[in-house]
Amino acid sequence: MEFFADYAGFLAKTVTLVVAIVVVLLTFAVLRKGRARASEGHLEVHKLNDFYKAMRQRLEASLLSKDSLKALRKREAKEAKAARRSEEALPRVFVLDFDGDLKASAVENLRHEITALLMLATPQDEVVVRLESGGGMVHGYGLASSQLARIRQAGVPLTVCVDKVAASGGYMMACVGDKILSAPFAILGSIGVVAQLPNVHRLLKKHDVDIEMLTAGEYKRTLTVLGENTEKGRQKFQEELETTHELFKNFVARYRPQLAVDEVATGEVWLGVAALGKQLVDQLSTSDEYLAERAKSAELFHLRFAHKKTLPERLGMAAGTAVEHLATKGWSGLNAQRFWQ
Repeated sequence: MEFFADYAGFLAKTVTLVVAIVVVLLTFAVLRKGRARASEGHLEVHKLNDFYKAMRQRLEASLLSKDSLKALRKREAKEAKAARRSEEALPRVFVLDFDGDLKASAVENLRHEITALLMLATPQDEVVVRLESGGGMVHGYGLASSQLARIRQAGVPLTVCVDKVAASGGYMMACVGDKILSAPFAILGSIGVVAQLPNVHRLLKKHDVDIEMLTAGEYKRTLTVLGENTEKGRQKFQEELETTHELFKNFVARYRPQLAVDEVATGEVWLGVAALGKQLVDQLSTSDEYLAERAKSAELFHLRFAHKKTLPERLGMAAGTAVEHLATKGWSGLNAQRFWQ
Protein backbone atom coordinates (compact mmCIF):
# COMPACT_ATOMS: atom_id res chain seq x y z
CA MET A 1 0.00 0.00 0.00
CA GLU A 2 2.87 2.35 0.81
CA PHE A 3 4.32 1.73 -2.67
CA PHE A 4 1.03 2.64 -4.37
CA ALA A 5 0.69 5.74 -2.22
CA ASP A 6 4.21 6.89 -3.19
CA TYR A 7 3.52 6.10 -6.83
CA ALA A 8 0.25 8.05 -6.78
CA GLY A 9 2.03 11.02 -5.25
CA PHE A 10 4.78 10.87 -7.89
CA LEU A 11 2.18 10.57 -10.67
CA ALA A 12 0.21 13.55 -9.36
CA LYS A 13 3.36 15.70 -9.26
CA THR A 14 4.32 14.63 -12.78
CA VAL A 15 0.86 15.39 -14.19
CA THR A 16 0.84 18.77 -12.43
CA LEU A 17 4.23 19.65 -13.90
CA VAL A 18 3.19 18.60 -17.40
CA VAL A 19 -0.05 20.61 -17.19
CA ALA A 20 1.86 23.66 -15.95
CA ILE A 21 4.32 23.42 -18.85
CA VAL A 22 1.47 23.07 -21.35
CA VAL A 23 -0.34 26.10 -19.90
CA VAL A 24 2.82 28.20 -20.13
CA LEU A 25 3.44 27.14 -23.74
CA LEU A 26 -0.16 27.80 -24.73
CA THR A 27 -0.11 31.21 -23.07
CA PHE A 28 3.10 32.11 -24.88
CA ALA A 29 1.66 30.91 -28.18
CA VAL A 30 -1.56 32.89 -27.70
CA LEU A 31 0.31 36.10 -26.92
CA ARG A 32 2.66 35.60 -29.85
CA LYS A 33 -0.19 34.88 -32.21
CA GLY A 34 -2.14 37.88 -30.99
CA ARG A 35 0.77 40.24 -31.64
CA ALA A 36 1.40 38.85 -35.10
CA ARG A 37 -2.25 38.61 -36.14
CA ALA A 38 -2.27 41.81 -38.21
CA SER A 39 0.63 40.69 -40.40
CA GLU A 40 -0.55 37.10 -40.96
CA GLY A 41 -3.37 37.77 -43.37
CA HIS A 42 -3.28 36.74 -47.00
CA LEU A 43 -5.25 37.56 -50.12
CA GLU A 44 -7.34 34.81 -51.68
CA VAL A 45 -8.25 35.17 -55.35
CA HIS A 46 -10.79 32.97 -57.14
CA LYS A 47 -11.82 33.26 -60.77
CA LEU A 48 -15.60 33.29 -60.84
CA ASN A 49 -15.74 32.49 -64.56
CA ASP A 50 -14.55 29.00 -63.68
CA PHE A 51 -17.35 28.69 -61.14
CA TYR A 52 -20.04 29.65 -63.66
CA LYS A 53 -18.45 27.46 -66.34
CA ALA A 54 -18.39 24.43 -64.04
CA MET A 55 -22.09 24.83 -63.19
CA ARG A 56 -23.03 25.18 -66.86
CA GLN A 57 -20.97 22.18 -67.92
CA ARG A 58 -22.45 20.04 -65.14
CA LEU A 59 -25.95 20.89 -66.33
CA GLU A 60 -25.03 20.26 -69.99
CA ALA A 61 -23.58 16.87 -69.09
CA SER A 62 -26.88 15.90 -67.49
CA LEU A 63 -29.20 17.18 -70.24
CA LEU A 64 -27.38 16.72 -73.57
CA SER A 65 -26.78 13.51 -75.47
CA LYS A 66 -23.23 12.22 -75.79
CA ASP A 67 -22.96 13.32 -79.43
CA SER A 68 -24.35 16.78 -78.73
CA LEU A 69 -22.09 17.19 -75.70
CA LYS A 70 -19.03 16.09 -77.69
CA ALA A 71 -19.80 18.58 -80.47
CA LEU A 72 -20.34 21.34 -77.94
CA ARG A 73 -17.03 20.67 -76.17
CA LYS A 74 -15.22 20.64 -79.51
CA ARG A 75 -16.70 24.01 -80.45
CA GLU A 76 -15.83 25.45 -77.02
CA ALA A 77 -12.23 24.28 -77.32
CA LYS A 78 -11.96 25.92 -80.74
CA GLU A 79 -13.39 29.20 -79.42
CA ALA A 80 -11.07 29.14 -76.40
CA LYS A 81 -8.05 28.60 -78.66
CA ALA A 82 -9.05 31.52 -80.84
CA ALA A 83 -9.53 33.71 -77.75
CA ARG A 84 -6.04 32.87 -76.50
CA ARG A 85 -4.57 33.94 -79.82
CA SER A 86 -6.35 37.26 -79.69
CA GLU A 87 -4.20 40.12 -78.44
CA GLU A 88 -7.18 41.96 -76.97
CA ALA A 89 -7.43 41.27 -73.25
CA LEU A 90 -10.82 40.97 -71.62
CA PRO A 91 -11.80 43.61 -69.07
CA ARG A 92 -11.49 42.52 -65.45
CA VAL A 93 -14.13 42.70 -62.75
CA PHE A 94 -12.95 42.53 -59.15
CA VAL A 95 -15.68 41.27 -56.82
CA LEU A 96 -15.63 42.13 -53.10
CA ASP A 97 -18.04 41.22 -50.29
CA PHE A 98 -18.94 43.42 -47.33
CA ASP A 99 -21.15 41.89 -44.63
CA GLY A 100 -21.55 44.68 -42.10
CA ASP A 101 -22.16 44.53 -38.36
CA LEU A 102 -22.64 47.39 -35.87
CA LYS A 103 -18.91 48.11 -35.72
CA ALA A 104 -18.32 47.69 -39.48
CA SER A 105 -15.70 45.10 -38.55
CA ALA A 106 -15.43 43.92 -42.16
CA VAL A 107 -13.60 47.15 -43.02
CA GLU A 108 -10.42 45.55 -41.67
CA ASN A 109 -10.45 43.13 -44.61
CA LEU A 110 -11.98 45.57 -47.09
CA ARG A 111 -9.10 48.03 -46.76
CA HIS A 112 -6.55 45.34 -47.71
CA GLU A 113 -8.66 44.05 -50.60
CA ILE A 114 -8.99 47.54 -52.06
CA THR A 115 -5.28 48.26 -51.60
CA ALA A 116 -4.45 45.07 -53.50
CA LEU A 117 -6.79 45.60 -56.44
CA LEU A 118 -5.80 49.25 -56.90
CA MET A 119 -2.26 48.07 -57.62
CA LEU A 120 -3.53 46.53 -60.88
CA ALA A 121 -6.98 47.93 -61.68
CA THR A 122 -7.39 50.45 -64.48
CA PRO A 123 -10.33 52.58 -65.64
CA GLN A 124 -11.08 49.79 -68.14
CA ASP A 125 -11.77 47.40 -65.27
CA GLU A 126 -14.62 47.39 -62.74
CA VAL A 127 -15.07 46.77 -59.04
CA VAL A 128 -18.30 45.15 -57.83
CA VAL A 129 -19.10 45.23 -54.11
CA ARG A 130 -21.81 42.91 -52.82
CA LEU A 131 -22.96 44.92 -49.84
CA GLU A 132 -25.16 43.82 -46.95
CA SER A 133 -25.52 46.08 -43.91
CA GLY A 134 -28.18 47.65 -41.75
CA GLY A 135 -25.78 50.29 -40.42
CA GLY A 136 -23.91 50.85 -37.21
CA MET A 137 -21.33 53.13 -35.62
CA VAL A 138 -20.54 56.39 -37.35
CA HIS A 139 -16.76 56.13 -37.29
CA GLY A 140 -16.75 52.52 -38.53
CA TYR A 141 -18.99 53.16 -41.52
CA GLY A 142 -17.28 56.46 -42.19
CA LEU A 143 -14.01 54.57 -42.65
CA ALA A 144 -15.69 51.89 -44.78
CA SER A 145 -17.18 54.56 -47.05
CA SER A 146 -13.79 56.24 -47.35
CA GLN A 147 -12.29 52.94 -48.49
CA LEU A 148 -14.82 52.72 -51.32
CA ALA A 149 -14.12 56.35 -52.18
CA ARG A 150 -10.52 55.32 -52.92
CA ILE A 151 -11.85 53.28 -55.86
CA ARG A 152 -13.75 56.27 -57.23
CA GLN A 153 -10.72 58.51 -56.80
CA ALA A 154 -8.59 56.05 -58.80
CA GLY A 155 -11.01 56.34 -61.70
CA VAL A 156 -12.06 52.69 -61.54
CA PRO A 157 -15.82 52.15 -62.11
CA LEU A 158 -17.54 51.01 -58.92
CA THR A 159 -20.80 49.07 -58.88
CA VAL A 160 -22.57 48.30 -55.59
CA CYS A 161 -25.03 45.38 -55.48
CA VAL A 162 -27.59 45.19 -52.67
CA ASP A 163 -29.47 41.90 -52.43
CA LYS A 164 -30.98 42.31 -48.95
CA VAL A 165 -30.24 45.55 -47.11
CA ALA A 166 -28.13 48.71 -47.36
CA ALA A 167 -29.60 51.02 -44.77
CA SER A 168 -28.18 53.86 -42.73
CA GLY A 169 -24.37 53.38 -42.67
CA GLY A 170 -24.87 50.64 -45.27
CA TYR A 171 -26.45 53.15 -47.64
CA MET A 172 -23.69 55.62 -46.87
CA MET A 173 -21.33 53.04 -48.35
CA ALA A 174 -23.62 52.18 -51.26
CA CYS A 175 -24.03 55.78 -52.40
CA VAL A 176 -20.31 55.98 -53.21
CA GLY A 177 -20.86 53.63 -56.16
CA ASP A 178 -21.03 54.92 -59.72
CA LYS A 179 -23.97 52.57 -60.04
CA ILE A 180 -26.21 50.99 -57.39
CA LEU A 181 -28.10 47.79 -58.18
CA SER A 182 -30.82 46.55 -55.86
CA ALA A 183 -32.95 43.43 -55.64
CA PRO A 184 -36.65 44.37 -55.91
CA PHE A 185 -37.33 43.71 -52.22
CA ALA A 186 -34.04 44.82 -50.72
CA ILE A 187 -34.25 47.49 -48.00
CA LEU A 188 -32.51 50.82 -48.60
CA GLY A 189 -32.35 54.28 -47.08
CA SER A 190 -32.58 55.09 -43.37
CA ILE A 191 -30.52 58.25 -43.85
CA GLY A 192 -30.61 59.34 -40.23
CA VAL A 193 -28.80 59.12 -36.91
CA VAL A 194 -29.94 57.64 -33.61
CA ALA A 195 -28.48 57.24 -30.14
CA GLN A 196 -30.10 55.82 -27.04
CA LEU A 197 -29.09 54.79 -23.56
CA PRO A 198 -30.81 53.78 -20.33
CA ASN A 199 -30.63 55.96 -17.24
CA VAL A 200 -30.90 54.37 -13.79
CA HIS A 201 -30.35 57.52 -11.73
CA ARG A 202 -33.80 57.48 -10.10
CA LEU A 203 -33.41 53.82 -9.17
CA LEU A 204 -30.04 54.52 -7.52
CA LYS A 205 -31.40 57.57 -5.75
CA LYS A 206 -34.28 55.50 -4.39
CA HIS A 207 -31.76 53.19 -2.75
CA ASP A 208 -29.58 56.06 -1.47
CA VAL A 209 -26.75 55.43 -3.95
CA ASP A 210 -24.79 58.51 -4.97
CA ILE A 211 -22.81 58.79 -8.19
CA GLU A 212 -19.84 61.13 -8.41
CA MET A 213 -18.63 62.06 -11.90
CA LEU A 214 -15.84 64.58 -12.38
CA THR A 215 -15.08 66.08 -15.78
CA ALA A 216 -12.81 68.74 -17.24
CA GLY A 217 -14.69 70.47 -20.02
CA GLU A 218 -18.31 71.58 -19.92
CA TYR A 219 -19.51 69.00 -22.41
CA LYS A 220 -17.15 66.13 -21.69
CA ARG A 221 -20.27 64.18 -20.71
CA THR A 222 -23.69 65.26 -21.91
CA LEU A 223 -25.88 62.23 -21.13
CA THR A 224 -24.92 59.43 -18.75
CA VAL A 225 -26.26 56.07 -17.62
CA LEU A 226 -25.82 56.52 -13.87
CA GLY A 227 -25.89 60.26 -13.20
CA GLU A 228 -28.70 62.77 -13.37
CA ASN A 229 -29.13 64.13 -16.90
CA THR A 230 -29.84 67.82 -17.42
CA GLU A 231 -31.87 69.61 -20.06
CA LYS A 232 -28.74 71.46 -21.14
CA GLY A 233 -26.95 68.16 -21.64
CA ARG A 234 -29.85 66.80 -23.69
CA GLN A 235 -29.85 69.84 -25.93
CA LYS A 236 -26.12 69.56 -26.54
CA PHE A 237 -26.42 65.89 -27.34
CA GLN A 238 -29.25 66.60 -29.79
CA GLU A 239 -27.12 69.27 -31.45
CA GLU A 240 -24.37 66.72 -31.96
CA LEU A 241 -26.85 64.30 -33.55
CA GLU A 242 -28.13 67.03 -35.89
CA THR A 243 -24.55 67.90 -36.90
CA THR A 244 -23.78 64.28 -37.65
CA HIS A 245 -27.00 63.95 -39.67
CA GLU A 246 -26.08 67.01 -41.71
CA LEU A 247 -22.67 65.52 -42.51
CA PHE A 248 -24.41 62.30 -43.55
CA LYS A 249 -26.76 64.18 -45.89
CA ASN A 250 -23.92 66.16 -47.44
CA PHE A 251 -21.97 62.97 -48.05
CA VAL A 252 -24.90 61.35 -49.86
CA ALA A 253 -25.57 64.51 -51.88
CA ARG A 254 -21.92 64.62 -52.98
CA TYR A 255 -22.01 61.16 -54.55
CA ARG A 256 -25.64 61.15 -55.70
CA PRO A 257 -26.44 64.72 -56.77
CA GLN A 258 -29.55 63.50 -58.60
CA LEU A 259 -31.20 62.80 -55.24
CA ALA A 260 -33.60 65.15 -53.52
CA VAL A 261 -31.69 64.63 -50.29
CA ASP A 262 -34.04 66.47 -47.94
CA GLU A 263 -36.93 64.28 -49.12
CA VAL A 264 -35.15 60.99 -48.47
CA ALA A 265 -33.03 61.93 -45.42
CA THR A 266 -35.92 61.43 -43.01
CA GLY A 267 -34.72 58.13 -41.58
CA GLU A 268 -37.28 56.19 -43.64
CA VAL A 269 -36.50 53.00 -45.56
CA TRP A 270 -37.81 51.84 -48.93
CA LEU A 271 -37.93 48.53 -50.75
CA GLY A 272 -35.93 48.31 -53.96
CA VAL A 273 -38.84 49.05 -56.30
CA ALA A 274 -39.73 52.24 -54.42
CA ALA A 275 -36.06 53.14 -53.96
CA LEU A 276 -35.66 53.16 -57.74
CA GLY A 277 -38.43 55.74 -58.00
CA LYS A 278 -36.68 57.84 -55.34
CA GLN A 279 -33.39 57.51 -57.30
CA LEU A 280 -31.72 55.88 -54.33
CA VAL A 281 -30.69 53.11 -56.76
CA ASP A 282 -30.07 52.99 -60.50
CA GLN A 283 -31.30 49.55 -61.50
CA LEU A 284 -33.26 46.58 -60.19
CA SER A 285 -31.14 43.46 -60.37
CA THR A 286 -29.68 40.81 -58.08
CA SER A 287 -25.92 40.45 -57.83
CA ASP A 288 -26.17 36.93 -59.30
CA GLU A 289 -27.92 38.22 -62.38
CA TYR A 290 -25.44 41.04 -62.88
CA LEU A 291 -22.29 38.97 -62.37
CA ALA A 292 -23.51 36.09 -64.55
CA GLU A 293 -24.07 38.56 -67.36
CA ARG A 294 -20.68 40.24 -66.85
CA ALA A 295 -18.98 36.84 -66.94
CA LYS A 296 -19.93 36.55 -70.60
CA SER A 297 -17.64 39.41 -71.61
CA ALA A 298 -15.16 39.90 -68.75
CA GLU A 299 -12.87 38.03 -66.40
CA LEU A 300 -14.32 37.98 -62.88
CA PHE A 301 -12.05 37.68 -59.85
CA HIS A 302 -13.36 37.31 -56.32
CA LEU A 303 -10.98 38.86 -53.77
CA ARG A 304 -11.02 37.98 -50.07
CA PHE A 305 -8.46 38.99 -47.47
CA ALA A 306 -8.34 36.23 -44.85
CA HIS A 307 -6.59 36.01 -41.49
CA LYS A 308 -4.91 32.89 -40.17
CA LYS A 309 -6.80 31.38 -37.26
CA THR A 310 -5.26 31.97 -33.89
CA LEU A 311 -4.40 29.12 -31.54
CA PRO A 312 -7.50 29.65 -29.36
CA GLU A 313 -9.68 29.47 -32.47
CA ARG A 314 -8.02 26.28 -33.60
CA LEU A 315 -8.62 24.78 -30.15
CA GLY A 316 -12.30 25.60 -30.32
CA MET A 317 -12.24 28.67 -28.11
CA ALA A 318 -14.00 30.94 -30.59
CA ALA A 319 -17.05 30.92 -28.31
CA GLY A 320 -15.14 33.04 -25.81
CA THR A 321 -14.44 35.58 -28.52
CA ALA A 322 -18.12 35.70 -29.40
CA VAL A 323 -19.08 36.37 -25.77
CA GLU A 324 -16.48 39.12 -25.53
CA HIS A 325 -17.75 40.65 -28.76
CA LEU A 326 -21.31 40.61 -27.43
CA ALA A 327 -20.21 42.29 -24.20
CA THR A 328 -18.33 44.96 -26.17
CA LYS A 329 -21.41 45.75 -28.22
CA GLY A 330 -23.52 45.99 -25.07
CA TRP A 331 -21.06 48.35 -23.43
CA SER A 332 -20.94 50.48 -26.57
CA GLY A 333 -24.72 50.77 -26.45
CA LEU A 334 -24.68 51.81 -22.82
CA ASN A 335 -22.22 54.55 -23.65
CA ALA A 336 -24.61 56.00 -26.23
CA GLN A 337 -22.44 55.66 -29.33
CA ARG A 338 -23.90 57.38 -32.38
CA PHE A 339 -25.30 55.01 -34.96
CA TRP A 340 -26.25 55.41 -38.59
CA GLN A 341 -29.70 53.96 -37.93
